Amino acid sequence: MKFHAPLIVLSLVAQLPAAEMPKIFAGLFEQEVPVKGQIGVVMPPKEIDTYIAKVEKAARSDPKWFREFSASARPGAPLPYDERLGLTKTEYDEYIVLWNKREFKPMEEVIIVLRPSAGDTWTLTSTGGASAFSTLRYSATNDSFRSPNGELKRIDDIKAESTSILGEWTGFEWKFDEDTGLGKIKENFALGRFADKKYGIIVYRAQELSTEGTRLLDKSIVVRFALGKAGQAKSIVPASTPETKPAAPKKK
Repeated sequence: MKFHAPLIVLSLVAQLPAAEMPKIFAGLFEQEVPVKGQIGVVMPPKEIDTYIAKVEKAARSDPKWFREFSASARPGAPLPYDERLGLTKTEYDEYIVLWNKREFKPMEEVIIVLRPSAGDTWTLTSTGGASAFSTLRYSATNDSFRSPNGELKRIDDIKAESTSILGEWTGFEWKFDEDTGLGKIKENFALGRFADKKYGIIVYRAQELSTEGTRLLDKSIVVRFALGKAGQAKSIVPASTPETKPAAPKKK
């Protein structure tokens, strides 16, 4: 009796159990399901520039105080009021009103796919400008990502408040930080969802500094994607598929 090898292979593959998706991706992605995302930036109204200019002027007049004051503030959120900021209390309140009107401005459409990869790891493969984090491989065993630079280790979970630059969201974060002797390399990757539960978010940043502190690389990416069916990309029918036409009737 002859066996057809391809049929045997297909039969064996069909019997293999599907890889178990890591918990960090639950509710955000499904295995091998393309998701539509947008690279973008968060921008407040242009009118806020007037207030920022006054704060920058005050910072130049007393840089030591401003550095210390900024260091104690929450990252990504407005500085608390202080008269040394160069704003009156009324102006500061107007600044906060404008800050609360900030919006996410899409800059590029991308497609993201969660896939199992070699060595029992997982990747978020992306198109376009978001492909920078496609090289990261997640290991559920170590709860870490590995990049060409090294291992990104899990740090404190994110619980951003509504006043933060990206708005209110929660998620997980991993970090790589190394001093090579020739400079410093930093890499951060964060994954989570907004409080409204309509959108997910990916934040990726890679930095490389020389020994003199010069920025050799500084790439920041923020990707927003709709959760559930709303975010899934529709399948595309190949343009080369021929259209079937009914046969012409035979003449008698």
